[in-house]
Parts: sequence; C-alpha cells; structure tokens
Amino acid sequence: MNKYKNDVEAVDALKIIYDNFLNEIKKVIFGQDEVVKEVLISVFGNGHCLLVGVPGLAKTLLVNTLSQVLGLKYKRIQFTPDLMPSDIIGTEILDETRKFKFIKGPLFANIILADEINRTPPKTQAALLEAMQEKNVTAGGVKYELRKPFFVLATQNPIEQEGTYPLPEAQLDRFMFNIQLDYPDFEDELTIVKKTTSDIKENPKTILSAEEIIYFQELIRRIPVNDNVLKYAVKLSVMTRPGTSKAHNSANKYLEWGAGPRASQYLITGAKTHAAVNGKYTPDIEDVKAVAHAVLRHRIVRNYKAEAEGISVDDLINEFIKT
Repeated sequence: MNKYKNDVEAVDALKIIYDNFLNEIKKVIFGQDEVVKEVLISVFGNGHCLLVGVPGLAKTLLVNTLSQVLGLKYKRIQFTPDLMPSDIIGTEILDETRKFKFIKGPLFANIILADEINRTPPKTQAALLEAMQEKNVTAGGVKYELRKPFFVLATQNPIEQEGTYPLPEAQLDRFMFNIQLDYPDFEDELTIVKKTTSDIKENPKTILSAEEIIYFQELIRRIPVNDNVLKYAVKLSVMTRPGTSKAHNSANKYLEWGAGPRASQYLITGAKTHAAVNGKYTPDIEDVKAVAHAVLRHRIVRNYKAEAEGISVDDLINEFIKT
C-alpha cells in the first residue's frame, strides 16, 4: 500500500489521521487525553504498552475503542492465577480423523488486552512476552506466525499486591511504554457520569485498516534523525546506570538498576512517532523528552534510600531530563 507520492506527503497524512483518531476515541473516552496520545504513539511505533492504574479508569474500554477505530481483530484475556500458557497460545486436539490439529488461542488477534497481567504466574507471563518479542508462537514443534500488526496492551492494578506475580524487570523491558493512568479531574468526571448514565451511545468510526497501519509503522522507521538527537537519547539512558562512568549523581545515589539499550531504541522510535503525529519531518530533543517518562519509567529500579526519602521514579527522570 503506497498512495502517497513521497514520505513528506505521508507524514502530512499521518498528522491528519492521528487527529481524526483522537477525535473518534474522545467520543467514548473522557479525561484521559495524554494516555490516549501515548497509546496511539506506541501503536504507530510498533510497540506494546503497559497501562498502570487503579480499577475503573477505562483501561479496558480504551483498548476496546482503539480496536474499533483501527478496524482490527481484538481479544481480551483475563489473567488469573490458574491460567496456563496453552490457554492463550492454543492447544493440539485429536480430530475425527485421529490426527492432531492445532486450535489457535486468543493470541491470534491484532490487539490483545492482557487484563491484570500481574495476576498470572510467570510461566504464562513468559509465554505472552515471548509472543510479543518474536511475533510468533511454537506448539508441538511447529511455528505459527501471529497476525500483523500485533499489539499487546497489558493492564496492571498497583493496589492489588496480595496473590499477584509482579513482572520481572527483564520482562517489563519488552514493553515500549509504561503509561500511568490517574483519576480524572472534577469536570471530566462530571462528563463521564453524564455520558455513561444516559441511553445515548457513541459509535466511533473505523479510521485505518491493518495494511495502512503497517505502512505507517514502516514510514516511522524511515524518518531520519540528527546525530545530536541520537546522542541525547543514548546519554539519557546511559546516565540512569549506577556505577558506570557516565552515571548521573542521582542514579548512583538512588538507583539499584538503570535502563538498558532497548530504552535508547524506544526513545528514538517514540521521538520519531511523536514528531510525525505532530507534523514534523524529523524529531528534535523535545520529542525525546516528550516520551522519556513512558519509556524509562519501568526500566529503572529505585533503591531503599530513594523509597525511604519518598523520591519517585518520575522525580528522577525529571532530574535526568533537566541535566
């Protein structure tokens, strides 16, 4: 699919499409504008998202609405302590001809909502995260390709601690963005209650097809980046690594572990996408800063001193950005 004369024209088109996306999603989702923007940036950047927030903040509704607007196949998986890898990947059965037949699981969709991912054991988490990384699954020695495009949007409730299995840092690293959802303000909540307790239902329109999404993902990869922006992104990642020669003083003081090279990659991919959806043909340092919190938030681990002094991960990221 290539109905545009050149990449400049395609970026201009992406800006218009992105604005249309926001307008359609806002018909259903209220008071979470920044969250919607970050999710859309991860979609065009071909990355996965971890949505963290207390229950009732429309995480599930957001993913459902997104699948409608994108015109993609959507599956919701409720993660529970007894969920097994075969429950999400699929399983082999003996058919009427006495031959084994593979029945595909819910992972064979374009958008996967992994609801409450921290409530399922590591074995099932690992099966999902392998599919996220490889974009395929293996069953009975046979490799099965997943649908393209393929996105996982996982939700996690921070207040549910008992009976949960927090994702290890190495697995969290597979997510492009960690998006924090907060309570809506008073006016937004008033709108939410007014709209959701009436008999009026909004039906968002489909804006893009799967082929068009893949085209724009490839377009993002072709966007050029200046060396100074590349260096800034890498320096931002490097300064989070305590005990290294280029570590920030606060990293040495307050961090147990810093961000790896994947953070640098996602900072650039996110910056490219942020620039494109805002009508720019190449990203600058401000675009890197715009996605830095979502990229770094789940990749740096605070030590006891930071927790004791009440210093949050976002506070540290703000300090790194200022430097």
